[in-house]
Amino acid sequence: MGAEQGSMIGSFLPLIILFAIFYFLIIRPQQKQVKAHKEMLTSLEKGDKIITSGGLIATIIKVEEDFIKIKLNDDTVVKLDKAYVAKKVETGNENA
Repeated sequence: MGAEQGSMIGSFLPLIILFAIFYFLIIRPQQKQVKAHKEMLTSLEKGDKIITSGGLIATIIKVEEDFIKIKLNDDTVVKLDKAYVAKKVETGNENA
C-alpha cells in the first residue's frame, strides 16, 4: 500500500505545481488589483478628477454611499455608480 500512495502523490504533483503557478501568476495579482481599486473608491473626495469606464474625464462634486455626482463640464452634472470609476487622475497627469 505504501508504493501505491507514493505513485498517487507523484501523479498529482504536477497538478499541484500547476495550480500553485496559476495562483501566483493570475489569481493573486487580480485580488491585489481589486483591493487597490476598492481602496481608491473609498478615498474619492469632492474635487478629485476621475476617468470613468467609458473614458469620460470628470470632477467629483459629491460622494454618496453607492453613487457619486460628477461634473463633466460647466453645465453638465450627472450621477455615476461608483463601480464605473476606472481610475483617479493624479494632479500631474492633467494633459488630457
